[in-house]
Amino acid sequence: MFIVKIGWPVLASLCVLLAGALSAAQPQTLAPSRTQVVFLGTGAPPANPDRSGPATAIVVNGVAYLVDLGPGVVRRANAAFIEKRIDALQPTKLRVAFITHLHSDHTVGYPDLIFTPWSLGRREPIAVYGPRGITAMTEHLVEAYRVDIETRGNPNGQERDYPEGYKVHPHEITPGVIYRDSNLTVTAFPTKHAMESYGYRFDTADRSIVISGDTNPTQATIDACRGCDVLIHETQAFLATRSAVSKEFGEKYHTNPMQMADLAREAKPKLLLIYHQGGGVAVEGLFDDLRSRYSGLFAIARDLDVF
Repeated sequence: MFIVKIGWPVLASLCVLLAGALSAAQPQTLAPSRTQVVFLGTGAPPANPDRSGPATAIVVNGVAYLVDLGPGVVRRANAAFIEKRIDALQPTKLRVAFITHLHSDHTVGYPDLIFTPWSLGRREPIAVYGPRGITAMTEHLVEAYRVDIETRGNPNGQERDYPEGYKVHPHEITPGVIYRDSNLTVTAFPTKHAMESYGYRFDTADRSIVISGDTNPTQATIDACRGCDVLIHETQAFLATRSAVSKEFGEKYHTNPMQMADLAREAKPKLLLIYHQGGGVAVEGLFDDLRSRYSGLFAIARDLDVF
């Protein structure tokens, strides 16, 4: 065995190549996957221009299902459509979303999802699933933009021909199966954060994908994965230089690299993808820390990565 010190972009590429090689060794995964994971935002609350707020798309048979709506979500979706040629991520095709919790860094893109695609020609209402409070948030957002809605929908308005395009059907969830269509089944499970929060498992014909949202390690996350194809999990490495309050919050409600390695060893995902990386530690340092603790296949996702 030998170790070569190389840059993160090369490491990420190697992880993807290794994932393909491992999959090819198993007959049931020989066919190209019809399910893609597209990272639209991998950042934390700090306004890093290279990492938009947390937002992930699960794309199945040409349909996109969003998880969380951080800042920049619609523009990142359009970038994935243009740069990655993922047709499902055209803004007017974004119609279903799941929210892990109602912290602002996961939801400030919500009005963007409601109104920007409508202004571009979306004709159908959207459906959004999330914890208690998502209905009130939706109603207040629509009311906040009442003047805009009335102006765009009046006889001289540019959106008068598609008056349903801004409407939202919110659904407040509890643990269990919360959504099912011909492409997938979505199961919610409780996580541990500073407010009511959920992770989600997506089961499609060819992949099982679990996404954590913000959380301290939980048995529910492990149970939801249990050898899943992909586990998407947050990891925060809080430095000693951070404030005592920030460090305490991180220890209670986020997952550090040591905890992440322990959880992944028990959950045994075929591929672990780290997102919502924060706490002031560089990506390279986090990668090295995780590699020293976890021998499974993993990568630290960047915006617009596709797996």
